[in-house]
Amino acid sequence: MLEANLIKRFKPRFNVLMRDDKSFPYILIATDHKAPQILKHRGARNRKGHYFGPFASAGAVNRTINMLQRAFLLRSCSDSVYESRTRPCLLYQIKRCAGPCTGEIPLEDYSGLIDEAVRFLKGESQTVRNMYQQLMEKASDEQEYEQAAKYRNRLWALAHVTADQSINPDGVEEADVFAAFQDGGQTCIQVFFFRSGQNWGNRAYYPRADKSLAVEDVLDSFVAQFYDDKPVPNLILLSHTIANQAVLAEALSTRADRRVKIHVPARGTKFGLVDHALANAREALGRKMAETASQTRLLADLADRFELAEPPKRIEVYDNSHIAGTNAVGGMIVSGPEGLVKNAYRKFNIKSDALTPGDDYAMMREVLTRRFKRLAEAETELVPDTAVDASAVAREPESQPESDTVEFPDRPDLVLIDGGAGHISVAHEVLAGLGLSDIPIVGVAKGPDRDAGREHFHRPEQAASFMLPARDPVLYFIQRLRDEAHRFAIGTHRAKRAKSISANPLDDIDGIGPSRKRALMKHFGSAKAVSRAGVGDLSTVPGISVDMARKIHDFFHDQSGGGS
Repeated sequence: MLEANLIKRFKPRFNVLMRDDKSFPYILIATDHKAPQILKHRGARNRKGHYFGPFASAGAVNRTINMLQRAFLLRSCSDSVYESRTRPCLLYQIKRCAGPCTGEIPLEDYSGLIDEAVRFLKGESQTVRNMYQQLMEKASDEQEYEQAAKYRNRLWALAHVTADQSINPDGVEEADVFAAFQDGGQTCIQVFFFRSGQNWGNRAYYPRADKSLAVEDVLDSFVAQFYDDKPVPNLILLSHTIANQAVLAEALSTRADRRVKIHVPARGTKFGLVDHALANAREALGRKMAETASQTRLLADLADRFELAEPPKRIEVYDNSHIAGTNAVGGMIVSGPEGLVKNAYRKFNIKSDALTPGDDYAMMREVLTRRFKRLAEAETELVPDTAVDASAVAREPESQPESDTVEFPDRPDLVLIDGGAGHISVAHEVLAGLGLSDIPIVGVAKGPDRDAGREHFHRPEQAASFMLPARDPVLYFIQRLRDEAHRFAIGTHRAKRAKSISANPLDDIDGIGPSRKRALMKHFGSAKAVSRAGVGDLSTVPGISVDMARKIHDFFHDQSGGGS
């Protein structure tokens, strides 16, 4: 376990790397409120309530919560929203919440719904379904058809939840299943999660490791690292016997403060689970290898079309997003031999005060300057002799290991700009000024009427633009990269715009916390009304002293130059 912690901390090049360190999502029924709430939860489990998981994906949690809301009518709103409701919300209208916030259901009856949901998630699904079946038949016999229809809808929702769980094995209440398959020097490890006798999804991992390592060694290292920040189940099923099996079981038992068994089944139900996971790993690795081969061919063709010395290992694509210059942001996405590298994406908030709103060229200049200035400084630190050509820094020494163990480069081999000749001129000027003129730059300009497939490509060394054949796979590849950059940039812009819309100037005043802010908003109705109020009016608000009222008054007058 010490080794696993050191691996997580230092990430040595020749050891297995965990690609995704995000914690798994859970379903939480929080019981720290008189009307418990159902929600998706990640991270430390320090809130009081019932936790169910881990689930393999956030999508699986969202779908399950959606169905549980239909079945049990549990609230999903935050406690602050719950306290402020004066009439039922839309979820009550569409029959996904019982409406405890406004007393549409007594809290005692709502607690009964919570108990039923907890029982269902703990594995008593058949008991809960039988109960609703009996209630539906009873309501029908008593000619309470509307009530019977409600129970029927709940049964449909419960059936939908259990139908998504393709494997629900008998005799396996709680287990994690690991199956590893190796081919062509690559390894895929499938992890299945079983809790309360139910399958809560699976996820595929592709750990990077030395090609000489056997599949058992990769699995051994993977399992040790996997539980560094995750709860340990009572049973771990493996597809291969690993060298440190007994030691790892003892270490995990010590950490979990209970017995943890690691087992490689040879027959029976548990063997069937492992065999199914192994088949998933084999198919997933086959798909990934096919995608990687396709990506390799695309990069080779891309190098041919743009006359690059070799297929690019790192492609950076830039785009800006704004509305009339407001909330301007720049986005950078990254692609490599294995596809999009989302942990290398970057967003840039446009900061320059001298920039004319809507000046797209100036925005691109700021984004590229900030990005490549850091790269140039890093390369200068690596090579103290500044007379050395910067391009030599990016070259790998002859003693470097095989390509699959080399870290992803920080220097791009190709820069794509969403724009035309003007954008390319700006980009070339920025990179040349930083001594990085050896990095190829290509501008992707939208065609006439912004038609996809008629893009014009611009390069600094070519006066005229050029086009690619309409059905060229490289053209489709570049379109996907450009669309991804546009999606990332506009998504960042929308998030920034939404934050600015909801921003309240009262948050910027020292000494104004949630209570005083709430009192001021309740008394005056809006932040604008607060800004117009005098010291005397402000001091009449509960919790606002004369000194604080003067501070608030001075803040708005200093900000606006005399009020507005």
